[in-house]
Amino acid sequence: QQRLVESGGGLVQPGGSLRLSCAVSGRIFGTSAMGWYRQAPGKQRVWVAQITSYGSTTYADSVKGRFTISRDDTKNTVYLQMNSLKFEDTAVYYCNGVGPGLGSWGQGTQVTVSL
Repeated sequence: QQRLVESGGGLVQPGGSLRLSCAVSGRIFGTSAMGWYRQAPGKQRVWVAQITSYGSTTYADSVKGRFTISRDDTKNTVYLQMNSLKFEDTAVYYCNGVGPGLGSWGQGTQVTVSL
């Protein structure tokens, strides 16, 4: 069973940046597409971005041009670089597989964008 440990969240002002990390174990990481998701207060969890095993990336329209997903297969880790953060980016951020590769969720990491 996979284990996901997200980190790197925090409090940041609008326009600021954060880099999230997700350490993955218990699954064959190198051949897995991985994604980032977020859940804002009172809302459902939604998909944010994903990266295939060969590095192709896709983003939700709400973060396109501001967020960058990447992966390091030597460290079994997926990253989310978040720039030009907005109030509406406030959420708990999670990583997981994509589609059929979706497994159990980690604890997430809180990102709060506030003055």
